Amino acid sequence: MSMTDLLHAEDIKKAVGAFTAAESFDHKKFFQMVGLKKKSPDDVKKVFHILDKDKSGFIEEEELGFILKGFLPDARDLTTKETKMLLAAGDKDGDGKIGADEFSVLVAES
Repeated sequence: MSMTDLLHAEDIKKAVGAFTAAESFDHKKFFQMVGLKKKSPDDVKKVFHILDKDKSGFIEEEELGFILKGFLPDARDLTTKETKMLLAAGDKDGDGKIGADEFSVLVAES
C-alpha cells in the first residue's frame, strides 16, 4: 500500500510544497492540507504503518525526521528542531516514540 492509495496525489504535493523552507513545518496544518484529518481512524492507522519504515510499531525520532519523505519521496527532511517539536506533540506517554494510537490522537488534534 502506498500513500496515494489513501490520499490524493495532488493534496500530497500541495501539502509537502507548502513546507519546503526549513523550520516551516506545522504538523497540524500539514495533516489538514494532505487530507489526513478527514480520513477514517482505519485509514489514519494505515498511514501510520506506511510511515513506520522499520515496522517496529512505532515512529521513532529518526523516522520522524523523514516523515515528509513518507508522503513524497523527494521531499525534504525535517530539521532537528522540527523533529523534536513533532515528537513532543505526538509522544503522549513520554517514551521517546509515537505509537499508532498516539499518531491517531496527533492527527485528530490537528
